[in-house]
Amino acid sequence: MSAQPAQATAPPTGVIGALSVLDRFLPVWIIAAMGAGLLLGRLVPGLDVALDAVKIGEISLPIGLGLLLMMYPVLAKVRYDRLGTVTGDRRLLISSLVLNWVLGPALMFALAWALLPDLPEYRTGLIIVGLARCIAMVLIWNDLACGNREAAAVLVALNSIFQVIAFGALGWFYLQVLPGCLGLPQSALDISAWDIAFYVLVFLGIPLLAGYASRKLGERAKGRAWYEQRFLPRVGPVALYGLLFTIVILFALQGHTITSQPADVARIALPLLAYFALMWGGGFAAGRAIGLPYDKTTTLAFTAAGNNFELAIAVAVGVFGVTSGQALAGVVGPLIEVPVLVALVYVSLAGRRLFRATEEPTRA
Repeated sequence: MSAQPAQATAPPTGVIGALSVLDRFLPVWIIAAMGAGLLLGRLVPGLDVALDAVKIGEISLPIGLGLLLMMYPVLAKVRYDRLGTVTGDRRLLISSLVLNWVLGPALMFALAWALLPDLPEYRTGLIIVGLARCIAMVLIWNDLACGNREAAAVLVALNSIFQVIAFGALGWFYLQVLPGCLGLPQSALDISAWDIAFYVLVFLGIPLLAGYASRKLGERAKGRAWYEQRFLPRVGPVALYGLLFTIVILFALQGHTITSQPADVARIALPLLAYFALMWGGGFAAGRAIGLPYDKTTTLAFTAAGNNFELAIAVAVGVFGVTSGQALAGVVGPLIEVPVLVALVYVSLAGRRLFRATEEPTRA
């Protein structure tokens, strides 16, 4: 009688131990990729100029390619025939909207003013980061933490729609209206809805269309068993390769900026650390409180904690310039977000013990 409960509450180390070598040691690979990028940016003269020579808007083309490679395999795994069950879950959708578009920007505003009252450029950059809700890397973290892929796809799509509609208005509110009401200095943010829609279309639309087409055409030609047992295992590692490639390129582009201003990076890092921890913890606690199963709870937590650093950097560079403090704050965003959210993947897996075994997700 005692053996059955012990089996139902098996320690999460079994889940972690079942991961592939690439997944299990992901923090090591990510730290190595960050270090390699920083070294390349410092040691190879002109590398940042060469990498940044070809752009999609204000985003370097190599970074764009890395993001597409990173997102496609995850979106190819989504069971699009199950999306209806997610869109009908009002608890999940409403919780996600509140966390992402009410609490997230407000929390970043509060942390930026509380911890950077004397650094207006960095403060503005962090507020922009808080407004850019995640539509890219969150799919990787969610998948590694055994989150619900279909829920992640729906929430990312929802964030994309709200990003186009609300980003400019929220920027105006948090940089001009609210500071004015509180008697604080104001900033301006001039960014069009079309610019935001363009980034959403490139970084989400293309891999989403490719993932959907892969599943539909692959299942039609070879069947679901072949698609999930043969095709997906082959393309799955490409997501992590794309992630590591993106990190190397990103830090190679910004290596000199980051390493030449370590004190400023440390100041910017403090509110970011607090933000990611509070948003993820709040999302996980909210999912547990409203009775979501583990897979949807972890999806809610990661979509709340992650940010669209591509958009934040593009907006900061486009509006304030590549050498601005606002742009530096945007660059420091992924420097902190990547290792913190990787650590939270392991925290999330450990948190599975809080849920009944019958609620744990089954992975395709």
